Amino acid sequence: MTNIMKRSALFILIVALSLPRLHAQSVSGLLKGATAQTAAAAGGDSLGRTTPSGTVLGFLQAEQNGSETEAADYLQMSAAHRLSQGPELAGKLKVLMDRTFIGRLGRISTAPEGNPDNGVPDQQTIGVFAVGDNDVPVMLVRVTDPSAGRIWLFSADTLGKVPELYDTIEAHRVETRLPQSLVKNIFLGMPLWQWLGLLVAVPVAIGVGWVVVLLLAIPRRLYLKFRHRPNLHAYSRLSMPLLLCFSAVAHRFIAAYLGLPLLSRFYYARTVWTFASIGFFWFLLRIGTIVMQRLRVRAIDAGRTGTGTLMLLGESLLKALVVIVAALVILAIFGFNLTTVLAGLGIGGIAIAFAAQKTLENLFGGISVLADEVIRVGDYCRFGDRTGTVEDISLRSTRIRTDDRTQVSIPNGAVAAMNVENFSRRDRILFGPMIGVRPDTSPDQLRFLLAEIRRLLYEHPKVETDSARIRLASFAPSALNLEMFSYIRTTDYNEFAAVREDILLRIMEIVRRSGTSLALPAQTLFLGRDAGLDREKSAASERQVQQWRDQRDLPFPDFDPADKAAFRDSMPYPPPESPAAKK
Repeated sequence: MTNIMKRSALFILIVALSLPRLHAQSVSGLLKGATAQTAAAAGGDSLGRTTPSGTVLGFLQAEQNGSETEAADYLQMSAAHRLSQGPELAGKLKVLMDRTFIGRLGRISTAPEGNPDNGVPDQQTIGVFAVGDNDVPVMLVRVTDPSAGRIWLFSADTLGKVPELYDTIEAHRVETRLPQSLVKNIFLGMPLWQWLGLLVAVPVAIGVGWVVVLLLAIPRRLYLKFRHRPNLHAYSRLSMPLLLCFSAVAHRFIAAYLGLPLLSRFYYARTVWTFASIGFFWFLLRIGTIVMQRLRVRAIDAGRTGTGTLMLLGESLLKALVVIVAALVILAIFGFNLTTVLAGLGIGGIAIAFAAQKTLENLFGGISVLADEVIRVGDYCRFGDRTGTVEDISLRSTRIRTDDRTQVSIPNGAVAAMNVENFSRRDRILFGPMIGVRPDTSPDQLRFLLAEIRRLLYEHPKVETDSARIRLASFAPSALNLEMFSYIRTTDYNEFAAVREDILLRIMEIVRRSGTSLALPAQTLFLGRDAGLDREKSAASERQVQQWRDQRDLPFPDFDPADKAAFRDSMPYPPPESPAAKK
């Protein structure tokens, strides 16, 4: 708490110290910045009277600097009256502006043509003098000056009411009870007692802000205690931004009772609301970071590593968005025209988008890959004609380790556009070889072969029985092709290779027992006698098929469902001769 109080004490001190600097650069900074462009377009009035805002700020600045003769140049008066009565009238107008003016200086038009009231050209109402029960409009008029061109001045109608209104206002009641040295000594347009009031308000504003922060923490603590949840101290990370924001607002309300001069109040309000905005957007940055971090932890705990990585990107984008919005808000507080700024950002954004088209394509491709979670780090996939294990998924590219142990980097834009085959996501592995036997194999030999291989598929514990099949598929020039289709119940490729080998060896045994052999794809010229088919085995297989016919148990087009149920997982696997069978 002590460290937070020390840090927060710096805030109001900065506010107080910023006021003299803002006043010192008012003409060269805020005033000239707001009117230089329009003044140049209208002929370059050195007093900045080409806009209503420039006229009001210029008049207040001239009076604050003690330049009463220059301040009279902002009044609609004849040259003779400006020299004789102008300085005195300007001083009374300044007092009225400081004490009774109701209006917002930041809303006064910065356009050379102003905002005409009720369609009246060359006329602008900027606010009212609230004296007693009367509200007297404060008017500006646009006139033509021989040396400065079209300029804005305080209207003669408003000036005619200034002496009467000035006589009715009273001095600050607090000034009658303070030492005159604090009242009469002016520093940067403000009496010393008002400066002291701003400084005294520093600890008061900090205290008010701290109390509000503590009160906001009470409901959260009660909720965590009621739900029996641990306190992760996330609120402590938010307390400093909240303290900055609430202290700024509290100081602003306290300063409202000091009756600051209008120009000082204008600069002070801009400064305080700037710090309040900084505190608010600082709070948004902190709470956004906390939320994104918690979402990332939950995604990783749930196994969604891609979503967790996407949260990092979301956190960075959120921070950038908050900073940009904060900058625009602060520029708006200081009176900059955001239309020009936003137009510049739009043009710059289009230029960047064209220049970095591929980069943006890869960025959004990475977002798509991470959000869809099509692939994850560690998955074995096929990317086009490349296969390998995914080692990293970044915002620009995806890196894979190929079967040749080389590393390939594929841009995310290409990954998002191509068909990616993820082998790690399969629940079983397809095994479907094409088996060719000699074309001189007899039909009954072929029936015996098909029946025994089907029985093998049904009996094998690693083969999914429901979808397993083998059929005579086609007659080739040098073979009779048997099409086999089955799923091996494993996701590990090494185990699949072992099961595949076992099934192929068993099929070779069945082919041998049937009396035929596997077809030779090449044409071979034998100079010698062909022993032909094994008559004994051929007769045995034909007798077996004939026996199936006689018993009306011919397994075509398939085995009887009762036989298939009896066959299921009845084969010993691994084979009894294998060392793995002992485990």
